[in-house]
Amino acid sequence: MRVTMILPALTEATGPARRPVKYALFPPLGLATLAGYLAADDEVALYDEHVEALDLPAMLDARPDLVVIQPYITSARRAYALADAFRAQGAYVALGGLHVTSLPDEAAAHADSIFLGPGEDIWPVFLKEFRDGHPAPRYTSTTRTLAGLPPIRRDLIKRGRYLVPNSIVVSRGCPHHCDFCYKDAFFEGGKSFYTQAVDDALAEIERLPGRHLYFLDDHLLGNRRFAEALFDGMRGMGRVWQAASTVKSVLEPGLLERARDAGLRSLFVGFESVNGGNLPDTLKIQNVGRDYNRVVRRIHDCGVMVNGSFVFGLDHDRPDVFARTVDWAVGAGVETATFHILTPYPGTGQFRRMEAADRIVHRDWDLYDTRHVVYRPHGMTPRQLEDGYWQAYRDFYAWRNIYRGANAHDLPREKLRHLAYAGGWKKFEGAWDLLIRRGHVLDALPLLERTLTAFGRHAAS
Repeated sequence: MRVTMILPALTEATGPARRPVKYALFPPLGLATLAGYLAADDEVALYDEHVEALDLPAMLDARPDLVVIQPYITSARRAYALADAFRAQGAYVALGGLHVTSLPDEAAAHADSIFLGPGEDIWPVFLKEFRDGHPAPRYTSTTRTLAGLPPIRRDLIKRGRYLVPNSIVVSRGCPHHCDFCYKDAFFEGGKSFYTQAVDDALAEIERLPGRHLYFLDDHLLGNRRFAEALFDGMRGMGRVWQAASTVKSVLEPGLLERARDAGLRSLFVGFESVNGGNLPDTLKIQNVGRDYNRVVRRIHDCGVMVNGSFVFGLDHDRPDVFARTVDWAVGAGVETATFHILTPYPGTGQFRRMEAADRIVHRDWDLYDTRHVVYRPHGMTPRQLEDGYWQAYRDFYAWRNIYRGANAHDLPREKLRHLAYAGGWKKFEGAWDLLIRRGHVLDALPLLERTLTAFGRHAAS
């Protein structure tokens, strides 16, 4: 069987404001995971349109038997166009993922089979039925387990096109249920958070070459028992890695230290808002009443860098929220920050509430990219919200604030690491673009590893 798998490019990855290095950072693993279920004699090609241009005429001429496409909301239009082109040539097209689960009827118009929710239980069923000649038009996940998950088909990933090719996922979902979270709706109908067996996760880590790992889990520290066992097993491997967590888990005694001793050097944390009133409204209960300054100090005291995530446009926000957010993050010494305009994704409670209140402006999914205002804000105009979003990025990554953030650290080497990491990520776009265009972005990985390894006074050796 000839199988073609495609991850279409997000609209924000192709527009004039795109940052190529952001989309060449790490390989997504969804399709490579599904490819692990295919037979050894199947011919498989996997394409990530974020890092390679598609030669569609040649792909159509290859006459695949099965085409698997994973749309996200801002790649839906592109995904449907690709699906229609392959179906016109007689290929069987399967669509699955977040957007398909949120809007199944929309997706079904462009597919022969659609998949709702995670694919570990339904994808093998489909493959058997497809080979037997009677696939169903719709498959819905109900059984949630990572037991028996076959090895990811990393041979299909073009490692040289990514800065950090060792991406890994050892869990699914998140134990929390934030009102605006797109992925929460994805796990309806079954468990919303589950992990691999620790031994299976460690075996997957052992397969990966080099030192650096990038955990793509939504909340790696979400199950303390699993996380502690994983980190204990990773001690002594000599790895350095990056991951995501919540402020609640950061404050749990001993857990962050265990992660640090296993090689954690940079942590993505969803602070979301400096306005405390926004948190209960969005069911971000795990952040309510937390001291954000204490969270950042604790992470830094463990020798770990912080990538803070913030959402603008919640109902308690006013035009001063942008400057206040940047001022706090810079003053706390947050190394890198990711800002978002609130986006009510279809399938979420937030979307349903806003739609009922007539606050949704349109359904042009191309603009649901957290860079555009697609609803009616309460505390400011749409123009103020979009302008403030871009201004926050400019201000946070201005050299004066990079220096100010560096000075929030105690030791000279900590200041230097802050300058190198924040400045290197945002201030050398031309160099990143050149490396990507010439196919040498992976050459920068040793520099990243050295920066992560050396960071922090308390980092384990």
